[in-house]
Amino acid sequence: MNKAYNFLLILSVILVYLVIVAGATVRMTGSGMGCPDWPKCFGYIIPPTDRSQLDWKKNRNYKKGQIIIVDESLYVAINDFTSTKIYNPQNWVAYTKHEYSIFNSTHTWVEFLNRLLGAVAGLVTLLLFITAIFSFKKDYFKILFSFFVILGMGFQAWLGKLVVDSNLMSYKISTHMAMALLIILLLVFLLERENQPKINFPREKSFKILILISLIMTVFQIGFGVQVREFVDLQINYWGLQKKSNWLAKAPNLFYIHRSFSLIVLAVNGFIGFKLLKNGQVPLLFKCIMLFIGLEILTGIMMYYFKFPFSTQPIHLFLASLLFGAQSFFMIRIFKKYDFQN
Repeated sequence: MNKAYNFLLILSVILVYLVIVAGATVRMTGSGMGCPDWPKCFGYIIPPTDRSQLDWKKNRNYKKGQIIIVDESLYVAINDFTSTKIYNPQNWVAYTKHEYSIFNSTHTWVEFLNRLLGAVAGLVTLLLFITAIFSFKKDYFKILFSFFVILGMGFQAWLGKLVVDSNLMSYKISTHMAMALLIILLLVFLLERENQPKINFPREKSFKILILISLIMTVFQIGFGVQVREFVDLQINYWGLQKKSNWLAKAPNLFYIHRSFSLIVLAVNGFIGFKLLKNGQVPLLFKCIMLFIGLEILTGIMMYYFKFPFSTQPIHLFLASLLFGAQSFFMIRIFKKYDFQN
């Protein structure tokens, strides 16, 4: 049963990261309202592929909750019924959560695949919790934190609904991202607990404090980045997806803080690397942390100086979430004091 749990735990981590990438892709392509309702998509379990599927048709069986577009507005079927030769408005009610009614098949399917991946991740984390419950050796701590992951995934799904209902309000998208990082933290905690090799680290208390500071700095850096992204979203709404050169033409001061702070993050982690090297061992995990920081800075440079090349936005976000997960794992490991030496 432990092997099954470990497999599901690793799979959960992978799927949550894939959901983050999918969500960033949705944002990059402007597909967030590809499905204007939740949890279905235009009232369908499998979304439509053509705009004509959302037109009212005579002699057609409609299901409760199914959506059509009439006069550039969304209307929802009140009950199951079969349409007659004449459109009867009494069978429909206007969709009131927002006024977005544009159908774009690409946006719809990008958003649908994002939701589908999220549903799969939710199912796997549920299996993770069930496996923890029925493990041969009861580990109530593992059960509790696996349950927290399930709660987090359920709350994340609810946040996804709020994002769609609000027609992609920026602060709700940011809250959605923050919740994803919290889920990563819970999964990383469980992952470290199941995998505990003996590694030598510097013994000084100041070193542990330095590791904690580096993680806090990353959290602040992600927070700055999220706020910059909210500004970019406003510029995209104003200028459109094609005029990328205008998105940061009048960048706020926060953007320059975010850009400069990345160098401080690099310097602090470089000093940690020096301490590890002096101690005689630089773990592969920390090498990955430095790699993520370097690539994060590189993609940031590309977005600013090369006008947001394709896929740099989701890659930038993905690297930030990888960095957070790796640093969290590293911090948890060090704070548990495995084989410290002078």
